[in-house]
Amino acid sequence: MEPIKTEIVVVGAGPGGYAAAFYAADLGKKVILIEREQRLGGVCLNRGCIPSKALLYATHQIVNARESAHRGITFTEPTVEVSKLRAWKESIVEKLAGGVAALAKMRGVQVIHGRAYFEGSQTLRVETTEGQKFVNYDKAILAVGSIPAIPKAWDLGNPRVMTSTEALEVTDIPENLLVIGGGYIGMELGTVYAALGSKIVLVEATETILAGADADLARPVVANAKKAFKEIRLKARVSKMATVGKQIKVEMEYNGQKIEELYDRVLVSVGRVPNSSDLGLANTKAVLDEKGFVKVNHHQQTDDPNIYAIGDIAGGILLAHKAHKEARIAIENINGDDVVFENIIIPAVVFTDPEIAWCGLTEAEAKEKGIKYEVAKFPWSASGRALSFDRTDGVTKMLIDPDTDRLLGVGITGAGAGELIAEAVLAMEMGATAEDIALTVHPHPTLSETIMECAEVFYGHATHTFSKKKSHE
Repeated sequence: MEPIKTEIVVVGAGPGGYAAAFYAADLGKKVILIEREQRLGGVCLNRGCIPSKALLYATHQIVNARESAHRGITFTEPTVEVSKLRAWKESIVEKLAGGVAALAKMRGVQVIHGRAYFEGSQTLRVETTEGQKFVNYDKAILAVGSIPAIPKAWDLGNPRVMTSTEALEVTDIPENLLVIGGGYIGMELGTVYAALGSKIVLVEATETILAGADADLARPVVANAKKAFKEIRLKARVSKMATVGKQIKVEMEYNGQKIEELYDRVLVSVGRVPNSSDLGLANTKAVLDEKGFVKVNHHQQTDDPNIYAIGDIAGGILLAHKAHKEARIAIENINGDDVVFENIIIPAVVFTDPEIAWCGLTEAEAKEKGIKYEVAKFPWSASGRALSFDRTDGVTKMLIDPDTDRLLGVGITGAGAGELIAEAVLAMEMGATAEDIALTVHPHPTLSETIMECAEVFYGHATHTFSKKKSHE
């Protein structure tokens, strides 16, 4: 069979892969995009970011309805049609995936559905339903992502033991659900199922929920989760699981005791592992690290000069927008520019209730690195907008360089924090000072004002809260 020739081949059509393919096509390159699944969009669109946010929005309406009683507006208890909820969620995914496919066609990107395997540094074999196809390319971009991690001891082959993939299918609403892992996936999906009516027990092996965020930012989320969940157990370790009839028997160690309990379902959310096996990378010069991620330099280039890697497979923080940025960097380098992934502000958002978002340094990181900083905080209890919809459980926080007044990091906890953090990212990318933020007029009444007033706190003159700090010269 005659091999197909192309300038750039992209393996994996997630938010990093399709961004790379589209950008390369926009720059006039001949591009082939390979995806083993029939639907484009990768984990983020199909089994991650998008369906989880849809379910979080839908189930938050249940919580909103219950909380409106004290405002004098009372609803009857909701009924949940699981099949209809699932169909609505699926319709969103279908629309977005269809949109990606349409954009590929408009740009002239050839899409091949199949499993790719590197035969060498410039040749791919693709196993498709129509048989084998071979692709010869000048440069390849590897964007095959990651999958949920599940320890072998817990992988019972029982659908009642779920990862995020299965949990997002919402096949039913379990009466008792054990969530293992207090990271963002466990907390987000725990929030969904708690709103649907499941009794949630969340166990975390460490002593911290949402370890990546500063403790003061995570505190309102944990407080809310303690009300919504049946129980949160820290420093708890699951030792064994077994199928018992229509339930899962779980053995764990907690508070110095061995506990044995039955659950209708178990959600394992203990991280993700790279999709680096069975790719034929041994036939190239690309190298994996000890965790299976592909090693790349600041240009996103692997040890094989013809192969680049972006997104989850390249390690670092496993976020879709990080993959998107790396896609741009890889393509620009292939196009002859010298662009590096350095000093780029990548925001993080946890879509719990309330949301947490942060960018730049966290306080924990600043302490660990010995970087001087001062903290300014503005409580949302002083925000008229937050009061107007009963969401005063938020805080806006800044880490500021005391010598230059430059922003070192910003963290926001509160309703819609994920939408607010972009201003802080832009400010940091532009090298803004706290004074720049304080002098920028923000509309009233909005939650965005909390960013301005947080900067004003640093100078001791925030209008809606009192600070004894003297103004800086």
